[in-house]
Amino acid sequence: MKYLVTGATGGFGGYALDFLKEMVPISDIYALVRSEEKGAELKEKGFNVRIGDYADSDSMKQALQGIDRLLFVSGAPGNRQVEHGNVVNAAKEAGVSYIAYTSFAGADKATSPLAADHIFTEKQIEEAGIAHTFLRNNWYLENEMPIVGAALNTGKFVYAAEEGKTGWALKREYAEVAAKAVSGTEYPAILELSGTPVSYEVLAEALKRATGKELELVKAGDRGFVESLVASGLPQPVAEMFLSFQYDIKNDQLDVVSSDFEKALGKPLTSLEDGLKELLG
Repeated sequence: MKYLVTGATGGFGGYALDFLKEMVPISDIYALVRSEEKGAELKEKGFNVRIGDYADSDSMKQALQGIDRLLFVSGAPGNRQVEHGNVVNAAKEAGVSYIAYTSFAGADKATSPLAADHIFTEKQIEEAGIAHTFLRNNWYLENEMPIVGAALNTGKFVYAAEEGKTGWALKREYAEVAAKAVSGTEYPAILELSGTPVSYEVLAEALKRATGKELELVKAGDRGFVESLVASGLPQPVAEMFLSFQYDIKNDQLDVVSSDFEKALGKPLTSLEDGLKELLG
């Protein structure tokens, strides 16, 4: 059995590879990277490396030759539907028997602009007739580190999502389920991977406990939120992207209640307080 993990040099793919090598022989694991240089470190660790780019369908066809099970980590927004289509077509042509795909929380009901590419990709995989697990990942706790960093610098925890709730968990926890899926664990076709949905107020309280710092909670408007992130060193366009995430959360896009995550992991999720401690080192 040959396994390929895409996005292998990213945080998620890196965690998934580390978990996967504990589950299957490392000699059977392939890591997809964009260039030889990017793959050098993974090669040193003992992984097989394949070169490929979602935007280049021929490279994906070559990269997937002889692969049985694929962990397909979604690409960056932009031209994602074309790129993801290239991956699915290449997988079908190569005879890949199973795909675990990192999707979006509650994708089938979501109206977030972020969800459209994932809904498209899920449909492509279904139409290709390839056995699959859609890993509908909620929000990584890591995504909140710019807000957390700004809060610790200024003493003000600024957010704009109002009472919206998010099912945060650590990236490594999502990646562990992904590795289990691609290794051959029997999972349903859809896993809704969400922690218990809670508000930013709850996150701020967890941050206070994790650091012992007093923080003032500031429910900001759009401008106040963006300004607080820019003041802490984020470029304006990135701060505005974070504001768009706040809209999604305010509109309940990540308020997904499911017990799938802990069942799939086989253990409780890390608490927000402990997760923040881990990320803050």
